[in-house]
Amino acid sequence: MSIVLTPFARPRLFPRTPRGNTIQDITPEQFEAHLNSETPHAVLDGYAPFCKLHVHRNWTSTRCLTVPITEANRHLLRSGYEARNSAELPVLVRWFEGVEPPRAEYLVVILYSAAQLAKEGAPIDADWGVVGCIYTAEPDEIPMAPITMLRNALGVEEGGSGVPLDREAYRRSVDFWERNANWRP
Repeated sequence: MSIVLTPFARPRLFPRTPRGNTIQDITPEQFEAHLNSETPHAVLDGYAPFCKLHVHRNWTSTRCLTVPITEANRHLLRSGYEARNSAELPVLVRWFEGVEPPRAEYLVVILYSAAQLAKEGAPIDADWGVVGCIYTAEPDEIPMAPITMLRNALGVEEGGSGVPLDREAYRRSVDFWERNANWRP
């Protein structure tokens, strides 16, 4: 099985100007090499048959992606409208500024099959393509953000995957994201 970084994931995980809330200490090429040479700690099913999650113990200094919202840090939450790339419409997002999360214990790599990526107009020369990565304390997936679930349900033309909305998964997502937020340096 071969794995490559997709053009969608590369700038999000390895931006030109490094940020503290992205993957640390390695290059995109080293990341790909690790994924192709090391057996994952676990392989989980994703939200659709074309999606798999490879759970790796964190071999970098990358920090957890999310932070629990508490009364002590709620005042550090920020929000704004942003698009993940120039082809997508901006959506409302929120994040912490001024918090320092712990080092992640696991990197949960989100993979899409080559067939799905071709369907989305992003063909790859590998079996699987990295579309994202979750940095977490536990070897489990954190729920996809509600807006990502909605975008996926809108279809490929709106930057999604075309997978219909699962109402129960959406409710679990809202429950998690009401109590947690991403962070930015």
